[in-house]
Amino acid sequence: MGLPSTYTQAYGKLGEFFHRLRDGQAPERFTQELLKDLGYTSKNHRAYIPIMKALGFLTPDGQPTERYNEYRNHANSKKVMGEALKEAYSDIFLIKSHPTPADKPAIEGKFKSYHNVSDGVAKIMANTFFALLDLADLSSTASSNPIEPDEPQSSNQQNGAESPPSVPPVLSGLHYNIQIHLPATKDVEVYNAIFKSLKEHLY
Repeated sequence: MGLPSTYTQAYGKLGEFFHRLRDGQAPERFTQELLKDLGYTSKNHRAYIPIMKALGFLTPDGQPTERYNEYRNHANSKKVMGEALKEAYSDIFLIKSHPTPADKPAIEGKFKSYHNVSDGVAKIMANTFFALLDLADLSSTASSNPIEPDEPQSSNQQNGAESPPSVPPVLSGLHYNIQIHLPATKDVEVYNAIFKSLKEHLY
């Protein structure tokens, strides 16, 4: 899915709605009745469920997914929403990797041409996207480059003592695999001579 057609005229309440999802328990199935029980009784709120499905929060039959449960973790909710948006609205991120309100005209045009809708509907689609974008952290999604952890210092370095010279970087990744085919013999001195020679030449 590159650009979902789901949208809601009640996009102004999306932030509140997803905060309530984050703070509550996940139901066995998310239904219109549950939506009403949460206080979202307007017909414009009904689109919240298709939006959740488009974002991968619900299965097609309304069951919460692993992403739904991950979103309920306050520490990860913005990251999870960022991943969901990049996946569901991937065509928008081809226009701009970090969309801002200044990009709204281009994004509205994308919705209009992609779904062959009117200017009014395209505007609401874009507003729905930006309402969700306010809940997301795009910089910390899985698509960003992970930061390599610092290498732990040795005890000598921590104590200020001199550490032995390091192996030059060019050679640090060089490995040899040596295979030795020993002759079939019962004379132990033959083996001793072979290993003695290996020790002298390799070390």
